Amino acid sequence: MSIAIHFTATVAPDGKIEISAPELRPGMTANITVTIDDKPQQKRGALEILADMPGHQLFQTAEEVDDYIRAEREAWEQ
Repeated sequence: MSIAIHFTATVAPDGKIEISAPELRPGMTANITVTIDDKPQQKRGALEILADMPGHQLFQTAEEVDDYIRAEREAWEQ
């Protein structure tokens, strides 16, 4: 009987892909097929990633962050 385990991996700078799974035991034979996406993924900036998150960014500027932290600290002191 065959067991299929699907992995998505990022190739390391040295070209290696590491596979680790508790189902794999020493002495087992594994057939490995590697498929490569024909379009490389573009790196996204931190602001773009945050914009895609649920709720988006809570703060638009560093000043808003400072105001929030100041208000929280004042609330702790009460």
